[in-house]
Amino acid sequence: MRAFREAVEAHDMGAAEALLAEDVVFSSPVVFKPYTGRPVTAAILHAVAEVFEDFRYVREVNDANGHDHVLAFTARVGDREVEGCDIIHVDDDGRIGQLTVMIRPLSGAQALQAAMSAKFDQIARAAQDRSA
Repeated sequence: MRAFREAVEAHDMGAAEALLAEDVVFSSPVVFKPYTGRPVTAAILHAVAEVFEDFRYVREVNDANGHDHVLAFTARVGDREVEGCDIIHVDDDGRIGQLTVMIRPLSGAQALQAAMSAKFDQIARAAQDRSA
């Protein structure tokens, strides 16, 4: 999805947030249960933008109907290099209805989990503020 990719690459999380459906479902690479809703998903996107360093998309795959996209990326979390992908499903209104993130290797996913856990309170407050 070109608009999401451009927003993330520009570190414009506000623009990325604007592309989310109200009932977006976000599946994290390090948490079993998906998160539902724009406020919490936006808060997570803002936090992960602080955690990932040297983030860049390296590949994009789009389906013919324009609803499903995969954006492969590389980044660093602390001293761990990671590879991952954003799997995006766009609803009929052109909003992101599902966002699934996958990360490898395991040591990188563990570094991401530790870094995001340290931001849990910040994410919870930001999600609550966005819901108000």
